[in-house]
Amino acid sequence: MRAPKHAEAMKATLTDERFSDPGWIYERKLDGVRCIAIRDGKRVRMLSRNDLPLNERYPEVAEALEAQSLRRFAIDGEVVAFDRGRTSFAALARRGHRHVKVYLYVFDLLWIDGRDVRPLPLRERKRLLRDALDWGGPLRLTPHRNEHGEAYFEEACRKGWEGLIAKRADSPYTTARSRDWLKFKCDQAQELVIGGFTPPKGSRRELGALLLGHFEDGRLEYAGKVGTGFDGDTLADLAERMRPLRREEPPFARPEAIRERGVTWVEPELVAQVGFTEWTRDGRLRHPRFLGLRFDKAAREVVREG
Repeated sequence: MRAPKHAEAMKATLTDERFSDPGWIYERKLDGVRCIAIRDGKRVRMLSRNDLPLNERYPEVAEALEAQSLRRFAIDGEVVAFDRGRTSFAALARRGHRHVKVYLYVFDLLWIDGRDVRPLPLRERKRLLRDALDWGGPLRLTPHRNEHGEAYFEEACRKGWEGLIAKRADSPYTTARSRDWLKFKCDQAQELVIGGFTPPKGSRRELGALLLGHFEDGRLEYAGKVGTGFDGDTLADLAERMRPLRREEPPFARPEAIRERGVTWVEPELVAQVGFTEWTRDGRLRHPRFLGLRFDKAAREVVREG
């Protein structure tokens, strides 16, 4: 059987549930870029969740995978960077401007030596994964716990992690969003689409704030603006990327609700990762902060999670 050609990743469902169950396992929720790595011979293909190649972005991870004695496999994991002991998408997003050490935390096995193992129970896939690769350098096996999910969640939030992923221990790997994998989130963060920007004020250059939205029934709904979390390099990079995307008309479904002056509208193609404290009653972000651009998700797939 040939290796899979695409990064059809299983997705978790956000929930407010918190529980302990011996039929589930609990993993730390990693704040990085999803990566499915496929090897069928010498070369490795690292793909994002929307099939973008990641080899050139993270060459040290590709080299470590190609150095493995196992020559035919497909694995699922997350490329991460750390900031003070916590995985940080903001730190990972700085990779384009400075040296940032990255790791691939692997949590699932999809295919090995011509065998599709996705129908196997999760615990069996994890047992095979543990013995499949040589762990070290940028390659890490994602640890998990078999019990005390609620206590682990409290620990995760206390340590400033993003949360946990709870996974049904006997579940197969399916290429869809499933309630066999559940997200327990400590803080609020999600992808949002950039639809415009305001002019800079004071000493700031390039832009003032980004106007953000998410899709609902094919329409881009306004979610507010973010004006913090930028450094000079980030502002310059954003301005360069948005320059060819400028357009005359607002891309948002109800532009009359946007009370900003001097807005430059852009095609809704760039996706930002944004942290915030909560959603307001009228669907706006409270206390948002820009964490970085995402290149592993298409703008049209961005919907409100919470």
